Amino acid sequence: MHSKFLSLSAMVFLILTGCLNSSQSPTPLSIQMCLSEMQRTPNSVNLDFRTTPRWNYSTGVELYAMLKVSQRYNNDAVFQYVYSYPDSLISPDGIIFGYRQDEYNIDNVNAGKLLFDLYDITHEERFRIAADSLRAQMLSHPRTSEGGFWHKKTYPHQMWLDGLYMGAPFVAQWASRNNENVAWDMMRQFTIVGSHTYDSSTHLYRHAWNESRSQFWCDSITGQSQHAWGRANGWYMMAMTDILEFIPDSTAGRTEVLSIYQNLAESLLSYRDSVSGMWYQVLDAPYRDGNYLESTCSAMFIYSFLKGARLGFLPEKFHAIGKEAYSQFVSQFLKHNPDGSVSLSSCCAVAGLGGKQRRDGSYSYYLSEPVRDNDPKGIGPFILASLEVE
Repeated sequence: MHSKFLSLSAMVFLILTGCLNSSQSPTPLSIQMCLSEMQRTPNSVNLDFRTTPRWNYSTGVELYAMLKVSQRYNNDAVFQYVYSYPDSLISPDGIIFGYRQDEYNIDNVNAGKLLFDLYDITHEERFRIAADSLRAQMLSHPRTSEGGFWHKKTYPHQMWLDGLYMGAPFVAQWASRNNENVAWDMMRQFTIVGSHTYDSSTHLYRHAWNESRSQFWCDSITGQSQHAWGRANGWYMMAMTDILEFIPDSTAGRTEVLSIYQNLAESLLSYRDSVSGMWYQVLDAPYRDGNYLESTCSAMFIYSFLKGARLGFLPEKFHAIGKEAYSQFVSQFLKHNPDGSVSLSSCCAVAGLGGKQRRDGSYSYYLSEPVRDNDPKGIGPFILASLEVE
């Protein structure tokens, strides 16, 4: 694979400095971003600014989008780039390097969505085995008293909005391929976390909920964290966008989830910046001093609007709103570099609650986390939104 990477890097450079600068046949932005990332990070195991290979959700977010590009445009170079990640991290007998089921970290499940299409394309049995091992984790994953998945074993009795994207769509897709009926249980995940994180004063959802009310970051009565973080609501929106197509209309709880989805979409319109059309890092305090327009959550909302309207989950108006917001996004956050590549700016690198860092979920905390270019949690949703527009 290493010799292929050397030639791939050279090819990407030629494409970027040639095709992307051609006014006669402009390259779609989804491909431009893929090729730019391939140039910046020639080996996909190093995405997310990593120096050592690791099976992780953020790389999965980006490579899942790139895989869809490779299929949409029959682009083998992009496919090989995606393939190299699981190829490097999954052994011939289907063991995922560094993955431990007994950690019960729901984040580790998300990258498994790559394995479905890769198995269909390559027929490599190791990809099916690896996907089955991730499904096995979710079968015994710890839950709240109502049946909601904990975010991690080390974060007991906690549900984060992030976790809905990390686990539920994978389980629903695995089940649809293996004739397992999990639809009601997956809908239950959304209604449980929704009921406990909803803020009736803002009509948004707080980042997380602690059932035991034992965490220093949560309200002692509601168990909620302090704020509606932009990307947390983005994960929640994307999770509903991606899972509903696998859930039969007659499934108990589907109507309730569809209502959550549609109402959140409507609420988000009220929090768009009046000038840029984008959304803020701390979503429920858009014009508070120090807040900033944040690209990852903005891309997630735009993707959800476009795909949700296309599939009929959202009213038709969200197609036009999504297209307008996509154009505004490109103007606000996309940078064209001298070497022909494109970059994505204003990405919050990370945000969470608790842990060794004692993250308290305060307004000042969310503003304290680093902001960087080309974070995969923004690149992936932007590519998916681009595919919807294209």
